[in-house]
Amino acid sequence: MKITALKTYIVPPRWLFLKIETDEGVSGWGEPVIEGRALTVEAAVHEFADYLVGKDPRLIEDHWNVMYRGGFYRGGPILMSAIAGIDQALWDIKGRALGVPVHELLGGRCRDRIKVYSWIGGDRPSEVAAGAKDVVERGFSALKMNGTEELQIVDSYDKIDAAVERVATVREAVGPHIGIAVDFHGRVHRPMARILVKELEPYRLMFIEEPVLSESREALKEIAACSPVPIALGERLYSRWDFKSVFEEAAADIIQPDLSHAGGITECRKIAAMAEAYDVAVAPHCPLGPIALAACLQLDAVTYNAFIQEQSLGIHYNKGNDLIDYAKNKDVFRYEDGFVAIPQGPGLGVDVDEDYVKERARKGHRWRNPIWRHADGSLAEW
Repeated sequence: MKITALKTYIVPPRWLFLKIETDEGVSGWGEPVIEGRALTVEAAVHEFADYLVGKDPRLIEDHWNVMYRGGFYRGGPILMSAIAGIDQALWDIKGRALGVPVHELLGGRCRDRIKVYSWIGGDRPSEVAAGAKDVVERGFSALKMNGTEELQIVDSYDKIDAAVERVATVREAVGPHIGIAVDFHGRVHRPMARILVKELEPYRLMFIEEPVLSESREALKEIAACSPVPIALGERLYSRWDFKSVFEEAAADIIQPDLSHAGGITECRKIAAMAEAYDVAVAPHCPLGPIALAACLQLDAVTYNAFIQEQSLGIHYNKGNDLIDYAKNKDVFRYEDGFVAIPQGPGLGVDVDEDYVKERARKGHRWRNPIWRHADGSLAEW
């Protein structure tokens, strides 16, 4: 079997799909994208095609090493996202060629389903109580929300009070036993993060995500040490080497590698195994499309320390298209009692509607994240 082509499709709302074709008629799909940089990742994918076309797609580990190590410069969001989508598609090909789901090739599943959470609110959280009630009524037992708007490195207590009030409102709306995750989104700096973490303690949160940016290791270690709430991070880390210091410094209780950003199934499997050795939980980041979610579920199936999965159904970014619009088998993600079943179809388990992909690719997108500024005109973290 030989790879014959890598075809990419930029599709709404903000995704990039990849199809890898072979000379035996077996194809695989991946989702290589950095949100807001889809065209850049697309170019990187096609640069890797110069090496991959003509190769046996089943030699996944070797191809991963060549893509990562063979270019001298390595790592970072663009290259690792391109590798991630290619890796997903190669696993999809291998599973489909053998007629088994990817998790069978990774040792067999250790669970039948995994808990999922749903987003409420938007970039600037508002009306979260109504959104929280709706999520619970739809059967979810966990949710996530943005905790704050922009915060300067030292800011006023009115913003702290507003963030705490939102969380308190959600907790009151859903009761004491629904899991609530609060995402600081890297918008908060060390001085204010320490205050917020302490103020949110009474609300028994499932976790606090990115209390500060992941590169602020010293602050992360300090916050994790004093917080009774589990600290989660990792969507902006791209390899096992990026995660290594997080484990060594006990800077997080939960890691959130993104299988479309951090080298795909091959790399994230290794990251998850490292986490297990440090007694750290795994909750893969995935505010993306159906291929990315299917890849995450294949990893969740074989990862003992995975405990919950992010998914994008109804997320505020999904304008014009939603999670299952591009899937032929629209029941592939079967939600029940706050869980989603592990796909049992061959490969990644999602059958992509290629005709619809091509139709929507004619529209495409140029999604960009917003640019925020503080009251003094300086740039704010989004």
